[in-house]
Amino acid sequence: MTVLLFDDPAIRLNLLPFTFTRPVAALRCGILTIAEKWQHRLKSEVHYLTEQYLQPKYPAGNVAGPALVINGAVCPDEVLTRQVQALQPGQALLDGELLVAAYLADASKVAELIQDGLSDSRQVAEPVTVISELWHLFLRNGTEIRRDFDLLTQGRESAPLNDPHTIVYAPENIFLEPGVRIRAAILNAEDGPIYLGKNSQVYEGAIIKGPLALCEGSHINSGAKMRGDNTVGPHCKVGGEVGNSIFLGYSNKGHDGYLGNSVIGEWCNLGADTNTSNLKNNYAPVKIWSHAKGRFVNTGQQFCGLMMGDHSKCGINTMFNTGTVVGVGANIFGAGFPRTFIPSFSWGGAAGFETFKMLKVAEVAERVMARRHLAYDATEQGIMQHVFDQTAKDRVWERAAAAPAADTE
Repeated sequence: MTVLLFDDPAIRLNLLPFTFTRPVAALRCGILTIAEKWQHRLKSEVHYLTEQYLQPKYPAGNVAGPALVINGAVCPDEVLTRQVQALQPGQALLDGELLVAAYLADASKVAELIQDGLSDSRQVAEPVTVISELWHLFLRNGTEIRRDFDLLTQGRESAPLNDPHTIVYAPENIFLEPGVRIRAAILNAEDGPIYLGKNSQVYEGAIIKGPLALCEGSHINSGAKMRGDNTVGPHCKVGGEVGNSIFLGYSNKGHDGYLGNSVIGEWCNLGADTNTSNLKNNYAPVKIWSHAKGRFVNTGQQFCGLMMGDHSKCGINTMFNTGTVVGVGANIFGAGFPRTFIPSFSWGGAAGFETFKMLKVAEVAERVMARRHLAYDATEQGIMQHVFDQTAKDRVWERAAAAPAADTE
């Protein structure tokens, strides 16, 4: 039977800019993406039901015949997995009014299901974990690291930690995949597990506090201070001071500087001594830009840092104010604090922005992805072009430039 993870339309909009370039279920929270969590628990390949322009990269597979359809924003646990597996044809599972999952005899009827629901519906046994706002990603990261750690390590034995100069606290909460290399670091897993993925590296003087996930091929640089509830996705390099933050993958923060309560997309780079504020001076709840509502919204959170979409970069000594949202393909540099909403494909900083043209974006993306032996191919270009066109309304300076000159006669 086909397993389809669908984008809830309202939730997807709330999770922009990250869902400009991926389905909701491809977001990483904990060690795994939401899709990977379901794949491990159901022991079945999963597919995506997402926006048409994303389908070449995230195909739906076979949408004819019976299918188990699952809300891509819902993180599974054992109880929920059992309930989903127990669904019979024509049955749906709800959490309040939220559609969690359904068993459809005909997968082509998913749109009708999302619109109208099923008459044979039942409630979940326990409230589910839903990633429905940007800040939910870092808020729920520590809990999801613990769940994923148990899921991935159950019945398995960790690779040995042989470095005599590394100090370890609570070694029973530390798991190393094959190929991990550690030199003269401190690993403290007393408050949560530490998971070090295949071929990852921890360099001299790094201080790591759990919960922490370091995914495949990623590096924690010398002297880094990882303060807990952190996920470093695959093939990243991270240094400086980091707390309760997520790197989705293929991004670098190689140098000193603070990052807290933040989410960094793929193919991003934070220049040396980039710092992010995650707390307002008056301790008030943080407001951030909502692409869905077209205005700033109250997160209700005292701590909230930087949300940076894929392929965005910032230069040396960049300073981000509390609750800054950066879109896709932006390039930020210069002195001073840039605005707290930086639209996709912006070029500039506190002194002002112009448009980062697609040709130049492509040149950078080709170079950056080639370093990881990946191609900025037609599929990637098509996604970026769609996002560029879709976000034109956010680049207000383009409208000003296009406006006709006033009649002075």
